[in-house]
Amino acid sequence: MFAFWLFMLCADLLVPAVMIGFGRMFLKNPPQNINDSFGYRTKRSMKNQDTWDFAHQYCGRLWYRCGLILLLPSVAPLLFVLGRDIGVIGNTGLIVTAVQLVVMLGTIFPVERALKRTFDERGRRRGSPM
Repeated sequence: MFAFWLFMLCADLLVPAVMIGFGRMFLKNPPQNINDSFGYRTKRSMKNQDTWDFAHQYCGRLWYRCGLILLLPSVAPLLFVLGRDIGVIGNTGLIVTAVQLVVMLGTIFPVERALKRTFDERGRRRGSPM
């Protein structure tokens, strides 16, 4: 049982680790070119290089912070089920992962809102001369 608990602990730390790692990478070394395979890829973020760079800076900062914040709440529930039945441990780990994924995917909304607030429909910064 302890081996499964340890496995679930490691599995539940994956999403925060990915968010911290990619968040830091997007801040320090974002993808240089707009592409269809890697990076924060939405219709609005891929308008031009300026929107691409902005989206990665914003998403990187958000993912890094959210990943750090998720660390403790990801470990705490599993501490309460240490030594319990495998089903209880598995269900707890599943719930933790589901919450993490909601947070991770939920970051799309503030990034898109920031892009919309900063850029017009054509991808030009608001308030800048044409």
